[in-house]
Amino acid sequence: MRAASAALLVSLAACAQIGQAIQSAVASANSGAPSGASTRPAGTVHEDVFFSQSLGVRKHVAVYLPPSYGRDTTRRYPVAYYLHGLGGTETDWLSKASIDAVADSLFDRGVPETIIVLPDGDDGWWTTWVDPISYRACADTLHNETADRYCVAHPRYDDYVAYDVVKHVDSVYRTRPDRNNRGIGGLSMGGYGAVSLALRHPDIFSAAASHSGVVSPMYAGTRPFAGTVRYAATVEELRPVTAPYWPRYLHYWGTDLNRWRSADPAHIAESAKQKGQRMPAIFFDCGREDGFIDQNRAFDAELTRLGIRHTYAEWPGAHTWRYWSEHVPQSLAWMARQIN
Repeated sequence: MRAASAALLVSLAACAQIGQAIQSAVASANSGAPSGASTRPAGTVHEDVFFSQSLGVRKHVAVYLPPSYGRDTTRRYPVAYYLHGLGGTETDWLSKASIDAVADSLFDRGVPETIIVLPDGDDGWWTTWVDPISYRACADTLHNETADRYCVAHPRYDDYVAYDVVKHVDSVYRTRPDRNNRGIGGLSMGGYGAVSLALRHPDIFSAAASHSGVVSPMYAGTRPFAGTVRYAATVEELRPVTAPYWPRYLHYWGTDLNRWRSADPAHIAESAKQKGQRMPAIFFDCGREDGFIDQNRAFDAELTRLGIRHTYAEWPGAHTWRYWSEHVPQSLAWMARQIN
């Protein structure tokens, strides 16, 4: 155990050093200051539009292709899917965290090249809703996006990613179309989506990474976390512990506790282990000043109790893009090595 803990600390320290070096290079490139990073090979970003059977509408997806993709036309690549958070779009990871520049820097430093796919998930929580809103009702409300970009006919956002987006990417790009070469990550709502999708679809994804994820939505224990995990036992108890997201959760999972358990990552993991299913590699982190820190600590404790191998890290920071842009290099470097 001590050896494993020491190895984990060394791994996290190495990740932190990589992240600091990359962020320095990216900041220098963005500021226009002279830097050797400005001459490094760069990948390209494309926007695709395709029809999703699961959602019943056309959806947009941004795709980053690594620097060698256009030069070596026979090479196939692993794919990392990165999900946005609540209120976000498929461009968030690009415009707010420069994930393309981060990837360029990582690959220039020897991290295996990887295609990065950024799907548009609206505010669907990357799950199937129990109380769907009709397309017409959705289209008649105010959103940051127009109805044809935001509203769907069938809110099955988990199937949309696991089946529709993966199928589209494998059919259009030179991927390695198997679970060993696919990973999925995300932040906040997207962190929940990444972990839950990988646990529920281990035949599709072999790795999951979460930044500041809502990874234990049923957690009702002490705050700050004191080492004991306790979940809400009644619907009445769920309401205060999930505020201010309770109205949204009613659409997603309703008031059936069994439905909530089937959507809670720790419960999904426990069920998967009891069935003898394959487990994805799991990496997750959270800022110590983040409102979801207790959920992440509880999820860490539950995975440890279940004997499920994982990597968990905490760093200074809150639920902000500053934190996510600082630490996406760690998850992306980890992901690229897992799925290569």
